[in-house]
Amino acid sequence: MRKKITTFLLQTVAIAALYTIITVIQEKTVGFTKDAIQSRLAEALTILPVFTPAAIPGLFLGCLAADYIVLIYFQTAPVPLEPFYWDMICGSLSTMLAAIVTYSIRKKIKKQKYVAAIPPIVINMIVLPLLFTFKYRLDESFWYYVASIGVGELLACGIFGTALLLVLDDYKERLFPSFSLDDSTKEDKTEDITEATGDMEDDV
Repeated sequence: MRKKITTFLLQTVAIAALYTIITVIQEKTVGFTKDAIQSRLAEALTILPVFTPAAIPGLFLGCLAADYIVLIYFQTAPVPLEPFYWDMICGSLSTMLAAIVTYSIRKKIKKQKYVAAIPPIVINMIVLPLLFTFKYRLDESFWYYVASIGVGELLACGIFGTALLLVLDDYKERLFPSFSLDDSTKEDKTEDITEATGDMEDDV
């Protein structure tokens, strides 16, 4: 039990640090916005709840830390600092909510890998445009931000995230040892064996 807790904490810290580092590097090099498309490459990590529940707090803390660093040290806020904290909080909470949903549907992702990218894409397409339009009252329309953020999330989560999922899936026992063979996975294996046995009986 103690080993699992330690592994959980280490994975949480590692995921949070990785999300923060990728975000800071992107901000210092190419930025988050290209023409009308807003994309954060670290969002590709939102597929990690498929492999470990530690990704839920890890992604939340990573997003919170990354937004804080970008806000305070790079001063890239599109609005005065005080209301921008809403972006930091709501963005982090939406990332955590997407991670929870992804973790809850991880069994269905076994055969349809692309499903893992759907929760972060959809949730961010709703939450952030609402924030930009009705809280910050920025110049563009709600649907402009839906399209802008949606395309960015599709690139980060849909393309890069799914590619990352396919790569990590071959190494999940090594990278996520305490959680890759949890009860849900054992249940899946039991179901597979039951189905196979049923097929053999039908053949007989």
